Amino acid sequence: MDPINILLGLNIIATFGAHYSGAKKGFRSAVGAAKEKPKTALQTVPVYLSTLALIAAILGVFKIGTLEYLPSYESVRIIGLLFYLVFSWIQVFTVKGLGESYSQEILIQKNHKLVTTGIFRIVRHPQYLSQILMDLGAGVALLSYIVLPIAIIEIPFLIMRALMEERLLAKYFKDDFTAYKKKSGFIIPFIG
Repeated sequence: MDPINILLGLNIIATFGAHYSGAKKGFRSAVGAAKEKPKTALQTVPVYLSTLALIAAILGVFKIGTLEYLPSYESVRIIGLLFYLVFSWIQVFTVKGLGESYSQEILIQKNHKLVTTGIFRIVRHPQYLSQILMDLGAGVALLSYIVLPIAIIEIPFLIMRALMEERLLAKYFKDDFTAYKKKSGFIIPFIG
């Protein structure tokens, strides 16, 4: 098996285990009480797209849905792998950094706290930036003609989801969120 695929596959297993605790919290918040939880396709569509990208990446590890690995593509594939590795772990640390405020859904919990520390000091939605760059990295590393289109399609949905989260945060955290917004980037650090 290809060494890039092996590393990517092992990282999928490692990050899946690391995300387990965050997913449990997200499930608890989904069944718990929320102050506000909008009914919108943005609750599910980005999650489904990310799941499809993960499934396609797993298939790509086994060279299903990929182009032929030519030696001339190796340096590009290594760059894609590095993006995948770095941003998959940034995403894990993002979920951990949100703590009890983490949810897989767009919502404001009863005891919701505005998180402005760690990576959130410089960017308000690092989980979405990580998801985008992680999926693009996986698609390039695997030369997957399935992962790359999914990664591109998910970008506008993740941006719309982040904008919806921003509206909720502004509604419930008012001046604190406005001050935070002036000091941090939207999805890209220090921009918007």
